[in-house]
Amino acid sequence: MGFGSGALVSGGARRLAFLFPGQGSQQVGMGKALHDAFPAARAVFEEADAALGYGLSRLCFEGPEDELTLTANAQPAILTTSIAALRVLERETDLRAAAVAGHSLGEYSALVAAGALRLADAVRVVHLRGQFMQEAVAPGVGAMAAILGLSAVDVEAACADALAAGPAGEVVSAANYNGGGQVVIAGHRAAVERACAAAKARGAKRALPLSVSAPFHCALMAPAGERLAEALAQVPVAAPSVPVVTNVEAAPNQDAARVCELLVRQVTAPVRWEESIQRLGAMGVSGAVEVGVGRVLAGLVKRIAPAIVVHGASDPESIGELARAAAASAPSAGVEGVSHG
Repeated sequence: MGFGSGALVSGGARRLAFLFPGQGSQQVGMGKALHDAFPAARAVFEEADAALGYGLSRLCFEGPEDELTLTANAQPAILTTSIAALRVLERETDLRAAAVAGHSLGEYSALVAAGALRLADAVRVVHLRGQFMQEAVAPGVGAMAAILGLSAVDVEAACADALAAGPAGEVVSAANYNGGGQVVIAGHRAAVERACAAAKARGAKRALPLSVSAPFHCALMAPAGERLAEALAQVPVAAPSVPVVTNVEAAPNQDAARVCELLVRQVTAPVRWEESIQRLGAMGVSGAVEVGVGRVLAGLVKRIAPAIVVHGASDPESIGELARAAAASAPSAGVEGVSHG
């Protein structure tokens, strides 16, 4: 993993953020090693299975892949695996977060980590969220694409060009401001294709269609947002114990009364990930742990704010290395503490 000197130090000298991945990070076998090695992880998977009433853990560990990647399954699977890793990290190390953030779906993991949502409630809600998002747009109607090497302003202009050239009522807009010259767009398939062509004409290095089941984070998701609001209204919410930097505002929130509102708005609003990481830096965060499967967020953070060093916590080996590094650098206890949907 390559910890630099002083990457993990004690006494609050470094403020640490926990970051949680979103949809697209799922893979067959996720969480199994943690489940087999740690009772804390097993308890998380057992709670998720009970909350959903089906064997989510089996799906995570054994697949099949086509079933795991269904949005209604992938979202609770990623959340559950992230929280399993978090519980092991908390048990095996004294690392604690001063702030948390998650990319799209990952914001639910961040809210569980901050104590704002209970795991069982979050798992049930994101299962519904995935179902609502999948059902909001008929298959083949929507699309997403990653625009590389073009400024956010120029991507927005390319979307405007595409809308001006098409029929009234079509939708295409920025869905993820991922940073490092990467902006994901979403909307009607034809409008996304025109926006890709317009982006290339404006100097984009590449415009890559994404293999997704729905056009996330755009106006086409409004029906999903309405249904999600009804589901969230039934969920108890506590004040986050640490600031949660939200996708919608790229600003910290610790107001329980705003949690559900921000989660509903998130369905149709773009993920402001670049600004979120910049905000964490402005809050004094200088180190982070990507908690859960994959290293997508570490790559994005490296392009946005290279001074923030990100380590992974996804399996027994990476968490063990974190524990050893933290212990070696801490004379006293404690550190203060392309994803698309």
